[in-house]
Amino acid sequence: MTMRWNVALVYLALRLLGLLPLRALHALGAALGGLMWRLRGRERLNVETNLALARPQLSAEARTALARATLAETGRALAEIACIWGRDARRALALVREIEGGALFDAALASGRGLIVAAPHLGCWELLNYWLCSRTRLAILYAPPRHPEFEALLVRARGALAPEQVRAEGAGVRALYKRLAAGGVVGILPDQQPKQGEGQFAPFFGIEASTMVLLPRLAARTGATVLFAFMQRLPRGAGFRLQFLPAPEGIADADLRTACAALNRGVEACVERAFTQYQWTYKRYAERPQPHAHEPYWLARHGTAPEALPEAVRRGA
Repeated sequence: MTMRWNVALVYLALRLLGLLPLRALHALGAALGGLMWRLRGRERLNVETNLALARPQLSAEARTALARATLAETGRALAEIACIWGRDARRALALVREIEGGALFDAALASGRGLIVAAPHLGCWELLNYWLCSRTRLAILYAPPRHPEFEALLVRARGALAPEQVRAEGAGVRALYKRLAAGGVVGILPDQQPKQGEGQFAPFFGIEASTMVLLPRLAARTGATVLFAFMQRLPRGAGFRLQFLPAPEGIADADLRTACAALNRGVEACVERAFTQYQWTYKRYAERPQPHAHEPYWLARHGTAPEALPEAVRRGA
């Protein structure tokens, strides 16, 4: 796949920035996060709204400090891409300094039952892809990028450690079932908000959120093991800690609300270990269960106070 000249320039910039040590990139990223805070744009609004819903017990001062720290981590996540995509993939793996729960992963592979790796938008998920691909064949569910020309950049950056990308459509989903039934490994982002009307509402940090049903259905129909995993950013550019966690009970339940509630508890368990590294800039609560209810981001933009948001969202304001 040939890269267009503008994409080639992006790749060259990533390669040059990738020469910098991770600590320097994280410093640049933290400065970028500070800029996002001062500009008071969409990213800050989304973070503040999400934290008002997920951490209602905090004081205004504590929530502000948490929001600023979250945007600093958002900036670090953007900057560290130069280390991940701008270097050789196997060289990037040297940044993985610690592994917790690795025995869970090894046991799941050895069982031959198939493995679903649920990887939330937490820490550095691209480095997690590299690590998994260095241990086993991996297929990931994906949606094509908005700008198709950037697919060439991803292919070149990932190199020999590129996962098999399965489109989130009928034929792709059937391929995932077959892979799991044959004992293969599949990676899914469990906190991706489904298209409107296609998800199941279940609590996420105490607020109803539209939740994907594919992962619970895959687990139920194939009997595959489900593990949650994320690559936590260590302080001062020291590298990353890979963590595996077992899935909560009920994730393969026939009742979709029960299964999706378990799925969200699994994401929460990961997030609580590295709270500010979660992608709180994402509109996780955009779809509401009440007909014609305003999304919380609209309410925040139009003057609803943070302390009033949780109740307003629950009653479908």
